[in-house]
Amino acid sequence: MDGSGAGANTGKRPNDRLTSWFVRSGWSKGELARQVNRRARELGAHHISTDTSRVRRWLDGEQPREPIPRILSELFSERFGSVIAIEDLGLRSAHQSPSLTGVDLPWAGPQTVTMISEFSRSDLMLARRGFLGSSLALAAGPALVEPMQRWLVPAPGGEPPAPGPADHTAPAGAQRPARLSPIELDLLESTTAMFRQWDAQCGGGLRRKAVVGQLHEVTDLLQENHPPATRRRLFTCAAELSQLAGWMSYDVGLQPTAQKYFVLALHAAKESGDKPLGSYILSSMSRQMIHLGRPEDALELIHLAQYGSRDCATPRTQSMLYAMEARAYANMGHPSKCKRAVRMAEDTFEDIGIDGEPEPDWIRFFSEAELNGENAHSYRDLAYVAGRSPTYASLAEPVMARAVELFRTDEVHQRSYALNLIGMATVHLLKREPVPATTLASKALVVAQRVRSERVNTRLRKTVDTAARDFGDVAEVVRFTDLLTAQLPETAEAV
Repeated sequence: MDGSGAGANTGKRPNDRLTSWFVRSGWSKGELARQVNRRARELGAHHISTDTSRVRRWLDGEQPREPIPRILSELFSERFGSVIAIEDLGLRSAHQSPSLTGVDLPWAGPQTVTMISEFSRSDLMLARRGFLGSSLALAAGPALVEPMQRWLVPAPGGEPPAPGPADHTAPAGAQRPARLSPIELDLLESTTAMFRQWDAQCGGGLRRKAVVGQLHEVTDLLQENHPPATRRRLFTCAAELSQLAGWMSYDVGLQPTAQKYFVLALHAAKESGDKPLGSYILSSMSRQMIHLGRPEDALELIHLAQYGSRDCATPRTQSMLYAMEARAYANMGHPSKCKRAVRMAEDTFEDIGIDGEPEPDWIRFFSEAELNGENAHSYRDLAYVAGRSPTYASLAEPVMARAVELFRTDEVHQRSYALNLIGMATVHLLKREPVPATTLASKALVVAQRVRSERVNTRLRKTVDTAARDFGDVAEVVRFTDLLTAQLPETAEAV
């Protein structure tokens, strides 16, 4: 028995929902079976061996056992570029522990420490590609946005974070005494900054597990008794590491895992009292929603971030939030609102440094290059939403060219360089210029081979697929398509 069937009565009604998604996917039963088997092997579920007859039984109404429903949800979500929940496929989800699933979690310090500790430990123990993702479901719509709105609710009485948790993650007996010196705390914070630089330079696949391990160590420290100021700094460190673990998970394609880390990061940021950091975490969640084809959710998250940090965020952070607002409006097909947000991002960026206010390390990535890249992608997205509009493609071209030029000499932000090269290639495809598009894609391939980012790889493959579909008779396109197939691996493992 392969473990992929329900083992229940077979007199089921046909699963019309699954059949609809299956037909629209264009897959054959054999292709879907092969993809399920491949993903199952990545999860370590070697007992699963699906075939065409099993797929037929699912379409006929048989309910498969876990992790098949989660695998199907992930596969169809990736195929269509938006969240396809298990329930959307007409399948049932097995009950999961509330500490490891969902986003509607208690907003309290002790529970936050416990949840981060449990989740990071599980991630380390089950560190195979997609394994945790197979036990999680992506939240979207009100199920995501409404719990995040509680980030704005003040703590009772405005008290500082409570002392360390007395839960099953702590040793038996009295709470452990503090053993963290100021020098050690400084080192923790500098280590987080170093991890962030590695991610920008090498992609999320290189040091993800190291970041998760460091996060788990910080939760151990939060179980000790510290002065309030030290405790707030530790929660800030936990929030930054959890955001980074989420970002790296997002970068290698572990979407449910990424969302869970983002949610936990927001909880930790609330405990630290750091509203600008919370707004940055919400912007990461917003970017993920745009990636998953949920721009309305992205916009709500960005507006929540802007409202929550309007009186304390630096101009650089505010500019970044405006740029993300523009991306959301672009993907919703609202050109006037998109252009207004682009202008606000540019105007606010000019205010950086006027008051000499120091900025945290997590926002320093948002440079002139990043601003141009975001705004150019907004115009590029508008072009696609408007039916491949050459007008918006022309707006995107000079801004994207500026971003590419600035990132070209940036030795740290190599992933951003690759993404903007790909973005510029898509602009040329929109303008029906396949030869310069393949030239830029070739440069992106060189960078992609240096960074471990499934996001870069996927965007490069999609861009080349578009070029091959629209300009398959152009010699340069044919040559580069063959080169990409030979040199870029089909999958990237998360570590």
